[in-house]
Amino acid sequence: MDRREALRSVAILLGTTISAGTTNILFSSYTLPEGEKNTVSFSAEQLKTLTEIADVIIPTTKSSPGAKAAGVGKFIPMMVKDCYPAKQQQSFYNGLVAFELSAKKTYKKSFALIPLAERKKMLTQLRQDTLDQKKNKFPEKVDIAYFFTLMRDLTSLGYFASEIGCTQAREYLMIPGSYDGAYPLKPGQKSWAT
Repeated sequence: MDRREALRSVAILLGTTISAGTTNILFSSYTLPEGEKNTVSFSAEQLKTLTEIADVIIPTTKSSPGAKAAGVGKFIPMMVKDCYPAKQQQSFYNGLVAFELSAKKTYKKSFALIPLAERKKMLTQLRQDTLDQKKNKFPEKVDIAYFFTLMRDLTSLGYFASEIGCTQAREYLMIPGSYDGAYPLKPGQKSWAT
């Protein structure tokens, strides 16, 4: 399986467009008061879980390394702590805790320690729960739905902003020519990073 097929499969499985809420937060985070930053702390086990979730969302393929290799597991908590208001940091954290409890309840171990097939199964279910939450608005599932949406968005953002994402997963020219928005792509060609 090549990178393009993997991302297409993941896009269908998880939906990888960045939500309007995440875009809004990222563009307005420069106004975040200092007292709002770093209101949550992630344990080593939680950081490993975030890394493994990101790696399921964007896995390693023959053509390029995945999210784990790109350092997305460290990018996500940094973005949450530095760019999101305290209330949203707490919601993300609560969703992560609920997700880990679900893994431990179902598989008797942390998400990071279960086999890949079960990881994919859990994330597929989490995606479905998030879609259901958008329709039904269950108060008890707000945090877990927010966690999935933000996790998906920040995984995509972190990966495609990384050196690996820009130079190996996408077509890259260090010194590009003039911009041509209608430049034709060859069949199977990667999208442009520059």
